[in-house]
Amino acid sequence: MQIAVFDTYVRRPDGRRMHFDILVPNTNRDQATVTAFGRAYLASKNIPADTLVSEECRFCHFESASAEVEQDILRAGYSILEMQNCD
Repeated sequence: MQIAVFDTYVRRPDGRRMHFDILVPNTNRDQATVTAFGRAYLASKNIPADTLVSEECRFCHFESASAEVEQDILRAGYSILEMQNCD
């Protein structure tokens, strides 16, 4: 499966900058949908979802999905790759 990678940054309430990628099928690159996926992820981490704005969530590139990412996408429509300060 080919996926689109959206490079995403959010300022956490504690001041640290959170960095994660939102991974979606390459056929579903609608910015509003991708931002909604990011907000759902933030809510699961108890971080205010309104901290994510589209300017901080940008399309980066296409790549092939790993089996784990593909399973996430088939189940939820997206996958998250945590990069920095996502704990």
